Amino acid sequence: MFPRLTGGSGRQRPRGLLTTVLVSLTLFGPLTALAQGEKTIDLVKAWEADAAKKAAAINAGKKASFFCANCHGEDGNSRYPEVPNLAGQNSAYLVEQIRKFGSGERKDDFMQGLIKVLNDEQKAQIALFYADAKVSPIKAGAVGDINRGKALFSRVCTGCHGPEAKGNETIPRLAGQQGEYLKKSLLRYRNKSGERLYAPMSAVTAQLNDNDVEAVVAFLSALKY
Repeated sequence: MFPRLTGGSGRQRPRGLLTTVLVSLTLFGPLTALAQGEKTIDLVKAWEADAAKKAAAINAGKKASFFCANCHGEDGNSRYPEVPNLAGQNSAYLVEQIRKFGSGERKDDFMQGLIKVLNDEQKAQIALFYADAKVSPIKAGAVGDINRGKALFSRVCTGCHGPEAKGNETIPRLAGQQGEYLKKSLLRYRNKSGERLYAPMSAVTAQLNDNDVEAVVAFLSALKY
């Protein structure tokens, strides 16, 4: 669940760095995005099977993710409510989102530029670092009815996101996620706006009115595991 960092926040992106990043793309080989994603996930799986290599990769991932910390936080817990936490996400899910941003399937010039200057090892290391990071409790809770949100989530969301909202290799973790980011994402799916159109999510969110959305967001953002 990486966001598009555009809109009403008013924060300016470091355009000079983005220009440098985009110019440097010419130094990289012509591997396809799909092949890159497959190589990255192979590295993740290999390192996850070896405790020592996994620990080394996590340590390297912390260093490789230094610029990500500007928005997503040093430990993957976002600094801004409209930017998603990456801490605790499944490593394979993170690899796929990295691939999609790099290929342009997910539209964000800034993210695409940054990701394309990472090699396969760095992408795998970053994915493992964030997957290993612990989710910090959200300081300011959302305004919806948590109990109603729990009931709604159990009824319409657990089939994909799981009973604890932890997701899996293809579905994102939602537990402890930033409330404003969750709300924005749910409304985009329901209203079929933005670039992340996905029919199953649109069908599910069509069942939710505005109060329902607030309730689900309150429940998910309050989860502390």
